[in-house]
Amino acid sequence: MQANTPTQPEDNKESGVRAALRQFRWRSFALGTGVVMLAMTASAYGIYSTILSQVGPLSLDGSKAMSVTVVDRNGKLLRPFTTADGRWRLPLETKDVDPHYLKMLMAFEDSRFYAHGGIDGQALVRAVVQAVMHGRLVSGGSTITMQVARLLSGVHERTAGGKLRQMIRARQLEQALSKDDILKLYLQLAPFGGNLEGVRAATLSYFGKEPRRLSMSEAALLVALPQSPEARRLDRHPKAAERARNRVLDSAVAAGVISLAEAERAKTETVPTGRKDFPKFAPHLTETEVARDPTKIIHRLTLDRTLQASLETLASQQAQLQGEKLSAAIIVADHQNGEILAQVGSAGYLDASRQGAVDMTTAIRSPGSTLKPFIYGLSFEAGFAHPDTLIEDRPVRFGNYAPKNFDEDYHGTISIRDALSQSLNIPAVRALSRVGPGKLVGRFRRAGVMARFPDKSEPTLAMALGGTGMTLLDVTQLYAALARGGDAITLNNRMDARAQIAAQTRVKSYVNARRLMSPVAAWYVSDILKDAPPPLNAKGGRFAYKTGTSYGYRDAWAIGYDGRYVVAVWVGRPDGVSVPGMMGRTAAAPILFDAFQRISEKRTPLPGAPKGALTFAAADLPQPLKRWREPGDDAVTGPFLSTPVLISFPPDRSEIESSDLDGEPMVLKADGGALPLTWLVDDAPITSDPHARETAWQPKGAGFTKVTVIDANGRVDRVSVRVK
Repeated sequence: MQANTPTQPEDNKESGVRAALRQFRWRSFALGTGVVMLAMTASAYGIYSTILSQVGPLSLDGSKAMSVTVVDRNGKLLRPFTTADGRWRLPLETKDVDPHYLKMLMAFEDSRFYAHGGIDGQALVRAVVQAVMHGRLVSGGSTITMQVARLLSGVHERTAGGKLRQMIRARQLEQALSKDDILKLYLQLAPFGGNLEGVRAATLSYFGKEPRRLSMSEAALLVALPQSPEARRLDRHPKAAERARNRVLDSAVAAGVISLAEAERAKTETVPTGRKDFPKFAPHLTETEVARDPTKIIHRLTLDRTLQASLETLASQQAQLQGEKLSAAIIVADHQNGEILAQVGSAGYLDASRQGAVDMTTAIRSPGSTLKPFIYGLSFEAGFAHPDTLIEDRPVRFGNYAPKNFDEDYHGTISIRDALSQSLNIPAVRALSRVGPGKLVGRFRRAGVMARFPDKSEPTLAMALGGTGMTLLDVTQLYAALARGGDAITLNNRMDARAQIAAQTRVKSYVNARRLMSPVAAWYVSDILKDAPPPLNAKGGRFAYKTGTSYGYRDAWAIGYDGRYVVAVWVGRPDGVSVPGMMGRTAAAPILFDAFQRISEKRTPLPGAPKGALTFAAADLPQPLKRWREPGDDAVTGPFLSTPVLISFPPDRSEIESSDLDGEPMVLKADGGALPLTWLVDDAPITSDPHARETAWQPKGAGFTKVTVIDANGRVDRVSVRVK
């Protein structure tokens, strides 16, 4: 057996040297690798720091320049406006976009949107591999967040440095915003060709609708267009857009978002080849609203877009039928809450031949005979008359003023009911001469309406025939008060004012301070107007209404109301030129009835007679109400003159709120006794007509006052009044 050969000391020494050398080499390699990696890290950090310093802190200012929009009471778009730089970029919430579009977008652009932190490493690797395999850039690996970063910057950089800047900004976006907020920015900023930005602008312009409901073809087009918005513009390159749409549909099938059958069906849909006009409903009002607060992005109005559109069509059609250069304006309001539901300013905003840009709902015009109901209403309230009171329609002169009827005829003795129904001028002027033009103007002011007169001129009896200036909005507000039983309400077209108006109408003192006339007087007027015969071939049910024609056939009016709505119509030339033969009954009333029909086929009934209304036959009226009395006339002779004089208003020991007077004089009334009468306040005579049974007294302030009346036979009556 051979013995083992002993290990030589030299061999052991050599092995140790080699081990030490290998260890040294590994350590040197590790150290070198570490140095290189450290150097690379330092270099990358330096590049990152340099680019980060160039990128700067996150700013969302680029997303703030949105189109101002005006919407109706239900959120439907009335009119958008371009941004300051002429772009359509409409506000949009993610919930208002068709879910099919969002699914296609994720499948085609960023399937891991909700998983990554702004940068999708898998997508970047895939983009590199595809570029190597195909020798060209197939996909950029950009996420939706990176695209938002690019859209916010406004610069599309295709360099490595530009891509890195997008990545850095994307990380900042992910740290500052939620995923839904980032997606919302994409939906608002994505380019769709020309000056269209955002999904909503694209669907309105290309499809003529909101993005809430889209076809598969439309959804695929919206995904495809932002990739090359100018090369695929539907109004310039529809074939290129169609090819891109089909690729998106194929991608959606591959991702399981839609079925193959749905994709094939979508590919058969025709691609739009042009742009549609953006909505422009209520153009006059929307421009005024935006000018009032241009910093507000979304303006919410009380209008109903469907009704507004219908009445704009009605105004245009009727104006064209009635003649050249004529315009028409319509207002519809809910008098229960004061909200304006439609406000048509002209027969066509862009129709220069009819001066369509002029808003005739706010133009000052002569209201014609539309003020007569308020004259009679104040007569009823003052106790001068009843609808069945007889009044004279005969020639009369008031100083230098001698009114005539429209038909230049006279009808003799006639009831006030018939006088108003036939819109006779002379009885209305008689009534106003007793009510007083100043009092009529004061009541209008109390209801929030200012009657306009030439500088330094005073109200005159010509007001009964339209001798003042008012707007269609003014007249609508007056008739709204009439429809509400005399309680005035401010008409409103802004949704943000609804709570304020509602709170005001709930406060009793506020309503009293705004009362146009008493409930009984308002009901008397409505009871007359509800029986006005409709025009020929009128549409819709019955309601209370009054027509008017201004002097010289310049303005035709028709205003009506039922238990809920008040509608006002004006027809004429905006330049004020006379239109011979144009009258309220033939020009405006048919539009009024058609408008009511478009609001609702059913009429809301007017309220019944209030407490205190005299509803019995004319023969049973109290003697003083059977026939109209001019100042100085006695209603009857005989026993009436032997009765003692009594103060009928104000009642003894009554309390009067100064707010109810609204700065106007208090009317003092007396019954019985023999004329002339003398009035005293706190034992001092006041100016009064001795041949009238009433006078006006202006309280000087709060406190108790003694009112005294003395008739021709020395009989006296006194009352005590407290003004609060």
